[in-house]
Amino acid sequence: MVIKVLTQQEVWDTLKDTKRIRQQNFGGRLLCKREDNFMKRTEHLLSRITINPKIMLGKPTIRGMRITVEQILRALSAGISENELLEEYPELEKKDFQAVFAYATGLVEEEQVFPVQVSA
Repeated sequence: MVIKVLTQQEVWDTLKDTKRIRQQNFGGRLLCKREDNFMKRTEHLLSRITINPKIMLGKPTIRGMRITVEQILRALSAGISENELLEEYPELEKKDFQAVFAYATGLVEEEQVFPVQVSA
């Protein structure tokens, strides 16, 4: 199995491609100005997520720190609040949480599920 780690630019390009496909599906018209603003904010937020093979084995981290996207998502899903995480990791900022969600959204957005027929 080959796993390709996407650069920030590749993630952003994928998000832009997704937007282009949506525009085509809706007759080529721009969906709304709000989506353009969303894409610009997302690009800025994604710059907070860094991938460096020398830090945390190349897992996506927040601003090059040894705090991974996975750690934040696991903590939040376990019921730990953003405020508790901010107390535990004072180097984090509120925008870091938005960046984590934007990154996760980009990954899930591209996920496709195909039905598989199993014959006996």
